Amino acid sequence: MTEVELKLFVLAGICVTASTIGYLLSLVVKKVQLARLSTWILLGGFVFLALSLILIASHSTGWSNFGSRCFLSLYAWAISGIYLGMQIKTKTRVLGAFVAPLILLFIIAAAGQQSDKNLVPLPWQGWLTTLHLLLAIAGEALFVLAAAAGAMFIIQDNLLKHKKPGKMSRFLPSLGDLDRINQSGLLWGFVLLTFGMIAGALYAAFVWEGRWFSDPKIIWALATWVVYGFLLHQRLAIGWKGFRMAALSCVVFVLFFISALAIRFYLPTIHSFI
Repeated sequence: MTEVELKLFVLAGICVTASTIGYLLSLVVKKVQLARLSTWILLGGFVFLALSLILIASHSTGWSNFGSRCFLSLYAWAISGIYLGMQIKTKTRVLGAFVAPLILLFIIAAAGQQSDKNLVPLPWQGWLTTLHLLLAIAGEALFVLAAAAGAMFIIQDNLLKHKKPGKMSRFLPSLGDLDRINQSGLLWGFVLLTFGMIAGALYAAFVWEGRWFSDPKIIWALATWVVYGFLLHQRLAIGWKGFRMAALSCVVFVLFFISALAIRFYLPTIHSFI
């Protein structure tokens, strides 16, 4: 990572930190104007992160210098970009109080990684690998957004059920907007993850031969796909929505996030380079 790339990464981290503080303060003081300002600050972080990643990609040969720090930065960039894009339709500024802290966690995790550690071993580099990673990251970022919308839905629903609307309830996004974000996150997250898994499976079938079927990371990805596919089916075909779907989105996301960390650090996997 060059000095310019590092400065852009630091500026992105500062912007994400400031936006996180602003979003959380907006909940405390119940001022949507502060949340709007935090959205613009987060946009600045998104731009700085994008410029940093573009420079890193332009200075790399394929994925040879695209290390673990960049991989985690891609997650932060994808989540922030998808959330900011969602603002065009929903204007759910306060949802950033749930999204921005998650983005900040990825930035902090990225800062603790070596920038020169190879992301993908040289023999495995190729356009299918790139497509697999980008689609999987975008899909999982949408699941993060679905879970964040679900968490805020639960809070808003609880306030209304206990007949404590007050200023806080009026300040939070409507249940309808949060439910639509949850549905969009599940739908498009599942679609992107599906295509990402197909790209990864095609590449693995030619390169890894029969070794990849029993890999813990592959099994975890398949389980994630099945569970989120079930949630999406229940939502679109059976009609599950509202509090039930919000709660399930949160529970499933937390369980898979914890299991992903467990696989990464405690189980042998051919994906250990990530």
